Amino acid sequence: MRCSSIVALFFISGAVVQTTHAQSSSAVSQVPRTSSQSPAVSDKAEVDPTQDAPHNFQVNETRDVTASAETQPQSASQWLAELQNIITNANFQVSFVQTIAGKETVPYLWRHGVMEDGSELEQLNLQNGPGRELIRINDVVSVFEPDVQPYSLRSKHINGPIPSALLYHPEQLAEAYEFVAVGRARVAGRSAQQIRIVSRDNTRFGYQLWLDESSGMLLKLNMLDLQGALLEQIQVTAFAISPTPAEYFSRINAASLPAPMALSTAPARAHKWDVTYLPAGMREIKQDTRRLALTGQVVEYKLFSDGLVDVSVYVQPADDALGETLALRNEVSTFLTLTDGKAQVTVVGEIPLQTANAIATSLRPVNN
Repeated sequence: MRCSSIVALFFISGAVVQTTHAQSSSAVSQVPRTSSQSPAVSDKAEVDPTQDAPHNFQVNETRDVTASAETQPQSASQWLAELQNIITNANFQVSFVQTIAGKETVPYLWRHGVMEDGSELEQLNLQNGPGRELIRINDVVSVFEPDVQPYSLRSKHINGPIPSALLYHPEQLAEAYEFVAVGRARVAGRSAQQIRIVSRDNTRFGYQLWLDESSGMLLKLNMLDLQGALLEQIQVTAFAISPTPAEYFSRINAASLPAPMALSTAPARAHKWDVTYLPAGMREIKQDTRRLALTGQVVEYKLFSDGLVDVSVYVQPADDALGETLALRNEVSTFLTLTDGKAQVTVVGEIPLQTANAIATSLRPVNN
């Protein structure tokens, strides 16, 4: 068990030599930073209208959503289209908190703006401690975090606590999940529409989503385990929608942001093992070969995703394995390691243990 625990730390901490998944990876620091504030943003003082009022909801453009006897209620897909529209086209500022079972609540500030020239700007700022800030200008995301050299990646979305596929491409989730409009509710003093997100094959956790009736803005998102217990919650505490972008965006000096990192063009090494079972709607996003920094062991790596959930699979020869079998739950993530006579496979992701086991036991050698 002690050896297996060491293996768990290798994978959970992401202790690998190669660059990890976009935006969640940490670039190697040449010049350590002690603050996450972007040097590309002017230090001019700014008053944040959402900070002094925990439920300061300002919506300048609303629509009449009162359903008459003749009006057909909107479907879940129509409500998700409302969310997609406001996230993409509106100027907004949102304060929200993320709470994971057994952990401290974490506050975030999220801004979005569409400039006069059509440029799209976005900011996500972790509000506690030294913080972490991400700034997006069109398809480039710049990351600023303590003690790490700032870096930029090419991406059309910021990778934050709220799944980007849910915000921007909900139609891509239809193969994996069913969306059910439950009805009206009240969240943070606002009238909201509740939507249930249910795994079509019962292999993943479920979600509850509440959208503001007046604007379509996200108000609350719950992740639930298979028994309905709350695993994670995102709760909006304040938001404002305005006709013009936040003054903050006018102070960003795009020329001072780091240039996007070049993507590796090296061909991927052929894998000796393949995963033959995946939950409905889950697809391979990435594969490569990695070397563990602490042991020097080479492992095959695959990343799978259904849009809401990412699952990482690591495979190494059984002769190099440390320990045999390990199954544990780290907050909302499942970690499972299985070993047979030829290979050790490790599955990590926000999925039930039985789903991780089904993926791990589907490992088969590739017939070259």
